[in-house]
Order: sequence, then structure tokens, then C-alpha cells
Amino acid sequence: MSTVSPTHASHLSTLYSEHHGWLYGWLRGKLGNRAEAADLAQDTFLRLLGKRDAVPLREPRGYLATIARGLLIDRYRRQALEHAYLEALAQQAEPVSMCAESHAIIIETLLAIDRLLDSLGARTRAIFLLAQIEELSYVDISRRLGISLPTVKKHLVRAYTECLLLAAG
Repeated sequence: MSTVSPTHASHLSTLYSEHHGWLYGWLRGKLGNRAEAADLAQDTFLRLLGKRDAVPLREPRGYLATIARGLLIDRYRRQALEHAYLEALAQQAEPVSMCAESHAIIIETLLAIDRLLDSLGARTRAIFLLAQIEELSYVDISRRLGISLPTVKKHLVRAYTECLLLAAG
């Protein structure tokens, strides 16, 4: 476990005491929920705690709002993915039941896949999804997208490599 330098801790303490109330209010306005706003405000400061070298900020509220916005996006993305997953489960012919731990593992895995797909880039993602979801051959993907077969192969190698790295990590 890494330690926090005294300077870093002092800087964070000052930042927290001067801006936590503002950040909490800003988040409460965005979320309309006190508990979620408090959680995200804490998560924002936890992100700062994880940074090794904290330098005094010229625009601390802007910096905090940027971190909090990213956390909000992550939260909304997670909620949307979980909602889609629960809808897919509800459409199954037979009811599916699982323990909370299995549910959490599945959601975390889906989030990792979502992040992976998002990181691929538009063309690679499109080619990968055509191959995996629509089960198109390389030739069919090439024709559909109007690109060369070597280009399809190059993008699929990249996508498969990223999948392997995700599975190994």
C-alpha cells in the first residue's frame, strides 16, 4: 500500500475543507439525491488521494468538477448497462436467479467489455461487432464496409489482442 506524503495530505486536507461543501451541493443539484451526491463527492476526493503528486491547483473547483463529471458518466454508464442486462434477463423463457456476488461479477465483466469496446476506436469496434455479433465473415465485412480484406484483418487482430489482454489482466 502506498503512503501519502505529508505535503500531499496537507494539500488534500485544505482542498477538502475548502471545497467539499461546494462539490456536494453541485452534485446534489445534478443528482437530486443527497446520499448519491455524498458518495460521489467522497469518490472525487478518493481519486485525488490516489494521485501521487498533488500540486496546488489554480482552479480547484473546475478540477474537482471535471473529476466528478467523469464519475457521473461512469455511474450513468453502469446504470444503463445494468438496466439492459436486467431487461435481457427478464426476456429469458425461464426465470434466472443468481446470488448478489454473481450478479456483481457479471456487471463488472460487462463494464470491462464496454470499456474495451469504447477504447477500440469506431472502425475497429464496428468490424469487431460485425464479426462477433452478426457473425459475418472477413470477406462480408470487407464488402459491407467497403474496405480491403487486409484492413479487416488488421482491425480484428487489434480487437482480439485487446480482448486477450482484458482476459489476462
